[in-house]
Amino acid sequence: MIRTPHSPLEVAAVTHPGMGGRRNEDRYAVSSFQVSENDATPSVFAVVSDGIGGHSAGEVAAEMAVETISHMVAQADVRHPLAVLDHAIQVTSDAIASKARDDTQRLGMGTTCACAWIIGVRLFIASVGDSRIYLLRNGNLIQLTVDHTWVQEAVEKGILAPEDVRNHPNIHVIRRYLGSKKTPRADTRLRLAKGETDAQAHINQGLRLLPGDLLLLCSDGLTDVVEDAEITMAVRGLPLQSAAQALVDLACTRGGTDNITVALLLVPWGPLQEKKRGIWKLILFALTALIMLIMVLLLLTWAVLHFVLPTGTFV
Repeated sequence: MIRTPHSPLEVAAVTHPGMGGRRNEDRYAVSSFQVSENDATPSVFAVVSDGIGGHSAGEVAAEMAVETISHMVAQADVRHPLAVLDHAIQVTSDAIASKARDDTQRLGMGTTCACAWIIGVRLFIASVGDSRIYLLRNGNLIQLTVDHTWVQEAVEKGILAPEDVRNHPNIHVIRRYLGSKKTPRADTRLRLAKGETDAQAHINQGLRLLPGDLLLLCSDGLTDVVEDAEITMAVRGLPLQSAAQALVDLACTRGGTDNITVALLLVPWGPLQEKKRGIWKLILFALTALIMLIMVLLLLTWAVLHFVLPTGTFV
């Protein structure tokens, strides 16, 4: 792909260390491209990573994830986006694990990742860990990703009630992350509704985005202390950058001790639909020209009948 200076989506992002006095080990990136020299289809790639491990190791892992995955996506063939994301995540995970083995100060470091890749108007996602991707469409907030945590597995098995998750002592126990001994597979399910099978969630990949759709990528520093309904309310009616800041501020006012990162991508009401808009503009122009031509013909006919032809002459 070819990097472009301007994104076809409106983008805003904010990151904050949280109220716990900790180093910020979250990282994020948003990159814009066109598919190739011969294909001007726009493409946007966004990734959020939440580092794991003390002594600055977590931020190293998160930085590696953001840089490596972004670079591999930039060099990739857009015809197979899910395969690209899975491969990039596995390669990155192995690189993080190798770096940790070579430096005892960074032993055990790792990171989550949440990746959203928009090609044209189609959305493809992949995730590892508990960083999330949401879609806000027509006022409804949908969590597209599934957490890879002990509490999520407990809920799925009926051991834990959903309302008990937030205060459970194992809420931060992650089952899958980049840098683990066993190379993780990317989770490429895209959940649009509760109760969907994994097969259906995979079929949802390539979801067509609509004007007004808002994508939210975030670390668990937000979702640990802010409910989904509150996310919807917090961003309503605000400019995009203000909405991102409002989410982070809300998490901070709740005393959120973890790092907080929010990236918002808004589908505008024009640029991604440029081809369709061009067609409608052409149709509108043609209709306007036709109406004007009919009016001119009517005026000419009226002029001929009243000023040219003698009275009593029939045509």
